[in-house]
Amino acid sequence: MTFRDLGIDDDIAEALAARGINEPFPIQEQTIPLALTSQDIIGQAKTGTGKTFGFGLPLVQKLGLDPAPGVKALIVVPTRELAVQVTEDMELATSNRSTTVAAIYGGKSYEEQVDKIKAGAQIIVGTPGRLLDLAGQKLLSFANVEVMVLDEADRMLDLGFLPDVEKLFALIPEKRHTMLFSATMPGAIVALARRFMTKPIHIRASEPDEGLTQANIKHVIYRAHNLDKDEVVGRILMAEGRGKTIVFTRTKRSASKVTDELNDRGFNAVAVHGDMSQEARERGMAAFKAGKKDVLIATDVAARGIDVDDVTHVINYTVPEDDKAYLHRVGRTGRAGRTGIAVTFVDWDDLHKWGLISRALDLPLEPTETYSSSPHLFSDLDIPEGSKGRLKASSGPRVEKSPSRPARSGGNSGGNASNQTGGSMADKSAGAPRQRTRRRTDSQRGA
Repeated sequence: MTFRDLGIDDDIAEALAARGINEPFPIQEQTIPLALTSQDIIGQAKTGTGKTFGFGLPLVQKLGLDPAPGVKALIVVPTRELAVQVTEDMELATSNRSTTVAAIYGGKSYEEQVDKIKAGAQIIVGTPGRLLDLAGQKLLSFANVEVMVLDEADRMLDLGFLPDVEKLFALIPEKRHTMLFSATMPGAIVALARRFMTKPIHIRASEPDEGLTQANIKHVIYRAHNLDKDEVVGRILMAEGRGKTIVFTRTKRSASKVTDELNDRGFNAVAVHGDMSQEARERGMAAFKAGKKDVLIATDVAARGIDVDDVTHVINYTVPEDDKAYLHRVGRTGRAGRTGIAVTFVDWDDLHKWGLISRALDLPLEPTETYSSSPHLFSDLDIPEGSKGRLKASSGPRVEKSPSRPARSGGNSGGNASNQTGGSMADKSAGAPRQRTRRRTDSQRGA
């Protein structure tokens, strides 16, 4: 089966083939033929199964080879990172056409985004807040939108964006083609679909009785200790066949700390979290995707926007908040039919939380007590025997005596010169203050 077999035009298929994308995934095989007929669709598939091209290719084809300027299609996503990723995919699909794509999201200046809108971009990919903001300022009109897509709808529900999504629907013509894609289908999403879609067909890319977790991902659960976690992570990064790796942390502070520690150990690590500017986050993601950095440390804010096919390992430095967050995190590996490994560290305080997650996803209930020296760590993850969690010696400061330190004199006039040239080192020794104290005391007695 090829994209041409599904009815995709030659120019779009050629653009994908230039990137080595030749065969559609199951969600694409089921979605594309229906979407080409303007059928409203609810697409349900695990993350990493190719949903973007499932709705993106029919959308691009529907607009034609040379669409008139102005917004004709709107793709709404929950996060900035996902907006960037979807935009890149849409730019690939339109690379042999005159169609242009604009990413509209917060954290970036208005001017560049408004300029793209004014230049006639036909496809808008954006987050709800910035879209409504520009629409409220009359800088963005949805009056001529023909196709509306909600991507990662369950994540929008989690982030509280559904009221904004409803406002967006109110700004778009009632006669439109609507597609909704989601990894899970909570009741609120089903209700949204019933309200704003016309006789949608529900497509699942997997069998209803298939497990929630992907079969091609190996799940390893350890109870690691805080003081040993960094060494365990370092040794995991020494595993045979280890490629790009994502480490998820609960807090922004922890993400920065882990990044600094791994860089100090000699690994090429970069962080992506909410305290960074949007430009810094995009630079970090670009470096990771290009392979300049092969370890990404991220908070959950970035989980849905990371679409990199060759991630081999995901490490949960701390337990995710719930089973949905777990699926979203580990879904960064095992993508596009590849295999992956997900390692989760469970702290003592998180045993109850892990119990809820493990029961929901049918994962091991009891974490294995694990240290950096545990033999099963090496065998479970194919780590060569004798590996340490460090590629280079620490670059951190060390307090030690210098072998070239001048011998201490008996307090004569030469002491002033030594204080000027080597005083900073001498002051670190325990004897230096006592020596100065004695000299002051002697001078006082002689006065």
